Amino acid sequence: MSTTVVGILGFLTIIAIVVTLFKSKTIPSIAFIVFPSILALILVLGGYYNIEQIGKLIKGGFGSTGATAALFVFSVLYFGIMTDAGMFDVIIDKLMKLVGDNVIGVTVMTAVIALIGHLDGGGASTFLIVVPAMLPVYKKMHMRKTTLLRCAVLSMGVLNLMPWAGPTMRAASVLGVEAGQLWRTIIPIQIFGIVLCLGHAVLAGFQEKARGAGLNGKLAKEAVVEESEEGAEIKQDNELARPKLFVFNICLTIAVIALLVWDQFPSYVPFMLGVAAAILVNYTPVKMQKKIINRHAGPALMMCSTLMGAAVLMGILVYGFNADGAAAIAKPGVEMQITSVVSNMAEIITMILPASLGTHLPLVIGILSVPLALAFDTDSYFYGMLPVMIAIGASFGLDALPIAIAMVVCRNCATFISPMVPATLLGVGVAEVDIKDHIKASFGYVWAFSIICMLFAVAIGLMPI
Repeated sequence: MSTTVVGILGFLTIIAIVVTLFKSKTIPSIAFIVFPSILALILVLGGYYNIEQIGKLIKGGFGSTGATAALFVFSVLYFGIMTDAGMFDVIIDKLMKLVGDNVIGVTVMTAVIALIGHLDGGGASTFLIVVPAMLPVYKKMHMRKTTLLRCAVLSMGVLNLMPWAGPTMRAASVLGVEAGQLWRTIIPIQIFGIVLCLGHAVLAGFQEKARGAGLNGKLAKEAVVEESEEGAEIKQDNELARPKLFVFNICLTIAVIALLVWDQFPSYVPFMLGVAAAILVNYTPVKMQKKIINRHAGPALMMCSTLMGAAVLMGILVYGFNADGAAAIAKPGVEMQITSVVSNMAEIITMILPASLGTHLPLVIGILSVPLALAFDTDSYFYGMLPVMIAIGASFGLDALPIAIAMVVCRNCATFISPMVPATLLGVGVAEVDIKDHIKASFGYVWAFSIICMLFAVAIGLMPI
């Protein structure tokens, strides 16, 4: 089976997954398992892989997502316990006094918290800071959860340009320069992007206000009847509340987040320790502890199964085999014995780009970056596609730097709407949003955002026309 056919099959697999999810034919975990498995079967029948290699690929996928799966489970349990104990009720009251009935203030606050929270460059940690803090406020003010995610991911995309963040480091390694050197070049774009994401937050606030969000808005009045029917559930929640332990719970949460940001342990360890401490202190009887775990087992299992499905998707599409015959992701200096499916997909893209567009390659790849983010993970995008694009640009006399800038800036905008990025799955899970709804609500804004940033780069002379 030729590499071109393999690449085409890869695109068909991605399209099948996206269409299935958008038409609500099944849940993400099932789609992530079924379609890559069909692809794997075809590749085995076509002689590209054998059965043993497929097993190694899937194992490689689980190796890259296993830690995030553990983070899923324990973060859901932790924030579930904190919600039951009533910690967020106190925080909501404080935030509501701060913002009042100001819907625009809530969206701007979301963007600011995301900007600050993403200074460490970690997508998972940022989602776990922003979403639990702001989701109860959005619910109380009858604002859409997809708006919360969109405000967050645009801010995170801009801050993801930091030199210690993954995309900038990967692009710098391909260019053969220090990440800090590449970052200093794109600082003006990052500053512009920060202003732009705050402007978007204001726009999002106006949109929410127009549809009736707010404490006294149209949606609040319509919800009065529904809230009266939820009295029994509220009564049960009050029985689980531990107002006297608020100080302990808030200190514990700060400690968990501090450990997460410190990044000296695997990301799931702070939440494992947090769950143990929270459940022992807040709910002493063993029967109560079992009740609390069972209460949040459903959401935790749903999120975890989604990521396990994504592991199959990542393994079969992203991993290939290096010279030693081990499953691996293609990186500079690593000789590949069998190229991955996404590497072959990247080759197809380079083949179909018209030669007439060669001199405008940075603009072309900048425009295509957001749609391609839905099909390529970060490693494959920068280690697989960027070197090929640089080689193509060189044949037209183009420098490597503008191509790298286009790919870094525009791809970063779309990082956290991509189902190929595990942190995205964590974010939508914590925010109680389907991945398809997140993509629908954010894709157009993210694409426009990336193009505006690219045009700014052109205006200041960092990218040729």
